[in-house]
Amino acid sequence: MEDLRILLIGNGGREHALAWKLSLSPRGTKAQHQHSRTFAKYNLLVSRIFVAPGNGGTAQGLDKVSNVAISMDNFAGLVDFARKMDLFLRYRGSVSDAVTVMDQDADEQAGPEVPLVLGVTDYFKKSIPIHVFGPSKAAARLEGSKTYAKDFMARYNIKTARYFSFSDYQEARRHIDEVQYDIVIKANGLAAGKGVFLPTSKHEAEDALKKIMLDKIYGNSGNEVVIEEFLEGEELSLLTFCDGYTIRSLPASQDHKRVNTGDCGPNTGGMGAYAPVPVATPEIVEEMHKTVLATVDAMRRSEGHPFVGLLFTGFMVTKDGPRVLEYNVRFGDPETQTLLPLMSMDTDLAEIMVACTEGRLDSVQFHIRPGSSVTVVATAGGYPESYKTGDIISIDQSYALTENDHVFHAGTALDDGLLKTAGGRVLAATSTAESLHKALTQAYDIIDTISWPGKHYRKDIAHRAMTASARIQPTSPQSGMTYASAGVSISAGVELVERIKSLVKKTAIPAALSELGGFGGIIDPAKAGYEEVPLLVTGTDGVGTKLQVAQAINMHSTIGIDLLAMNANDLVVQGAKPLYFTDVFSCSRLDVNIAEDVIKGICDGCKEAGCALVGGETAEMPDFFLPGRYDIVGACTGAIARNKKVLPDKQAMKEGDVLLGLASNGCHSNGFSLIRKIIEKSHLRYSDRAPWNRDQTVGLSLLIPTRIYVKPLLKLTDADLVKGMAHITGGGLWENVPRILPESLTAELDASLWECPPVLKWLKQAGYVDNYEFARTFNTGLGMVVVVDSSLADRAERQLSESGERVFRIGHLAQRKAEPCVIHNMEIWDAHELM
Repeated sequence: MEDLRILLIGNGGREHALAWKLSLSPRGTKAQHQHSRTFAKYNLLVSRIFVAPGNGGTAQGLDKVSNVAISMDNFAGLVDFARKMDLFLRYRGSVSDAVTVMDQDADEQAGPEVPLVLGVTDYFKKSIPIHVFGPSKAAARLEGSKTYAKDFMARYNIKTARYFSFSDYQEARRHIDEVQYDIVIKANGLAAGKGVFLPTSKHEAEDALKKIMLDKIYGNSGNEVVIEEFLEGEELSLLTFCDGYTIRSLPASQDHKRVNTGDCGPNTGGMGAYAPVPVATPEIVEEMHKTVLATVDAMRRSEGHPFVGLLFTGFMVTKDGPRVLEYNVRFGDPETQTLLPLMSMDTDLAEIMVACTEGRLDSVQFHIRPGSSVTVVATAGGYPESYKTGDIISIDQSYALTENDHVFHAGTALDDGLLKTAGGRVLAATSTAESLHKALTQAYDIIDTISWPGKHYRKDIAHRAMTASARIQPTSPQSGMTYASAGVSISAGVELVERIKSLVKKTAIPAALSELGGFGGIIDPAKAGYEEVPLLVTGTDGVGTKLQVAQAINMHSTIGIDLLAMNANDLVVQGAKPLYFTDVFSCSRLDVNIAEDVIKGICDGCKEAGCALVGGETAEMPDFFLPGRYDIVGACTGAIARNKKVLPDKQAMKEGDVLLGLASNGCHSNGFSLIRKIIEKSHLRYSDRAPWNRDQTVGLSLLIPTRIYVKPLLKLTDADLVKGMAHITGGGLWENVPRILPESLTAELDASLWECPPVLKWLKQAGYVDNYEFARTFNTGLGMVVVVDSSLADRAERQLSESGERVFRIGHLAQRKAEPCVIHNMEIWDAHELM
């Protein structure tokens, strides 16, 4: 029996997933290989898998897998290692080895396509007789040159966006001036995933063109550009094994590029993925398969470069059907982590790869398990911008992974036996289950058992798929009436409680003595560290008409964070530590999926604020609410130790005290009745690209949740650095700042000293909102205002910054002459070009 030894090139999460799946390839006696026609014929045994350079996940825990300290661009070193380990064909009627060509994590400076585009496959084949899974340099041009790829699509009638290519700057600029549709500008060559611009105006388009073609920010990759039509719809990824003739595709998947929940923030390599995808109907998938097959046929028959390896085709499912966005010539990340666990146990990845290299993919078994798979990626704090590495990763060993659960490493490394962060995307949790909901719950359960300082992950993976419509079962006139026939489902309420129990449990604190499902929540202040009965502070609030935006776009996973934030922030400004929270979810008819999303957001907020969700009420009122509508309100209770100050300390305030402002996340949860009117009068839809940020839709941008300031401000009060704090909610600066001041003092603010978010500036101008109304309705960019002694201002500012807050010195307290709050330089809010 011949050994199959595999050299896997790469260090990302997909490589860990590939190493895992390859390690499950047949091994043992010949009889155990009979299910595999290829391996039975060749008597192959996967004996070793070398990963160059690998990561902390491939360094330990996988059978027959080990790392090799050779960089991915060191082609000569890789070939020398292959020779040293005898990784080549011996031509004795048997296949002895295969090299799978992947590449580095997309978070690094060089993108994952670079070695393939530079010809690593050709280099190996010219150096030693060896099987290489990966396209030739010529075939890799599908990813290496956007102009080639678009011209290729045009030549062979592959449906894509309208486009033009330019190597002359002035011609490209004239085209931008003349074009009448939204565009995308792409540098032709490799740009580490950063060479794509989505301009929102002609000025931005011209600026992007200048950066690419004249400033050469991507070097020679910007010698030519592709300017194409911007397509709207849902993106899908199709990963397809190719042997040059035959194709076999994994299920269509959908990833999440934006770094933050709600599809907010900058683009990343991918924050999570799921499969299968509801929008990928059999008809859509069939059309995508035809497109991929047409691509592979054209590469072989007309281009003369058979595509062997993994072809990743990015599609946009538009109202007119799927259109190709791009080709990638390697496995995707995190799609690979999501899809490989869906391959059946009798589908052998090593066998498939060898078959691809030998042109006989049609001879191997290829089956997909029923069910769903979800991957949640966790990153280092600050990613995709600058981020810290070298933090120790802690894993809760008491949590037992099942055979359907996986943790795939990306930016990790072993250092003296300790697992540490070593990249932007650190690792991912993947789970498979019979339903998407169960897989999603399991994946989030896993990611919550792993921690390091600054860990970040999105909380809405698969949000587009997690929707359901209410179904009312008709009753005959002769049947007895039931509560369900009146529009209230007790069973749905019971199901909701069962679903959210695990979420609520994660918010538990030592002081919370009861579990969900009882008649009331029990809190023991002594177990919260209070030696004597503390002062209790309680508050209640809702989210207001921001709910209508969430319901309009069917996005409910962040609104619960808003609810917790509105309540907990109101407590902390009085010096109280939030202890417990309760909520009421009222609706026309209970949609368990929507309610679960909302309550998951509440739980996420509770964890961030350090309080427990101890109970709640779900009320179905079909004759009260319109169909599909719901409302949420909450109440939060906190405590102040008897030896601590109750804020605001008005007696301590004096002239000259410094006012610090903490940046908001945008609109937060106030002013939405006005916001919705402005959006309507501007003839915008929530699905349109936001004029203030073309990287987001209007709806998702407006739903960025309210910032929770609890922990940073508690640190400030514990250090006795604060005299008063104002939560800037309804009433804005004009109404909220005076609430904490003595009658003898005025808050003198200077609007030029803090940043007003683009969304608020746009709303101001689009709605012709005057300065006074603007500062009374919106937060103007400040979620909190803190009063500190001038001698302690530097220390307070430093401590808040170290806690992750953006801090501005926005003014001071002065002797009151007239108004309790004065804002200077408000005209700066109008210094914005309306788009």
